[in-house]
Amino acid sequence: MAEPEFVHVERAPDGVAVVRLDRPKMNALSVELLTELGDAAEALVKDPPGAVVVWGGERVFAAGADIAQFGGPEEAVRIGAVFRRAFDTIAAIPRVTIAAIAGYALGGGCELALACDLRVVADTAKLGQPEILLGIIPGAGGTQRLPRLIGASRAKDLVLTGRQVNAEEALRIGLADKVVPAAELFEAARSMAAQFAAGPVQAHAMAKQAIDAGLDGTLPDGLDLEARLFADVFATEDAGTGVKSFLEEGPGKARFSGR
Repeated sequence: MAEPEFVHVERAPDGVAVVRLDRPKMNALSVELLTELGDAAEALVKDPPGAVVVWGGERVFAAGADIAQFGGPEEAVRIGAVFRRAFDTIAAIPRVTIAAIAGYALGGGCELALACDLRVVADTAKLGQPEILLGIIPGAGGTQRLPRLIGASRAKDLVLTGRQVNAEEALRIGLADKVVPAAELFEAARSMAAQFAAGPVQAHAMAKQAIDAGLDGTLPDGLDLEARLFADVFATEDAGTGVKSFLEEGPGKARFSGR
């Protein structure tokens, strides 16, 4: 198989995998890039690392879809399916995923960030869903993942106006989890990922499953799922390690194996 042209994955010994978008000059999300992103995400689902950083480089995260590929309804169905496969698979990685956002994360770029678990944002970044300014609507999660994250009213504000928010506002409304100086962005996101990768990653996977699946159903169904996964997690080696460490040394001193 040919080497990917626009998406590159690097795994480090500390368990962190970096998924790098590289389509100069704005990381426009073409069908080709999204196909490679979906393939990369599938590989990370099948063979999970300790944690994942999704990174667009120092200049831009992703400025949105490749508008040149847009057309009528038939093209929209085809492109929408490629977006859906890529972002759903990113969301399905059973490890903590962190979007490291420099510059613009607009439209599909913002929706890619929403498919990640956490968002670390440069202080110079701009985020938004500007599709309405083209007379269209978000089609890759902006009307669904965004309100689940920041609430329906705030999501409607961003989607219906198409306005961009800066890093400070993104943090205030819950769209960003951490804001750092632009020069420190990658190392901050990677350091956060390394801390997760050294933790009880099987428990991370189960907690993530409980939260994500629970939000899609009723509260009783979510509580049932939580109860099942709570029992399942005690079969992991890390659960035994963590409980033993707590009883002998107190909280926060366990060294986990990831098993």
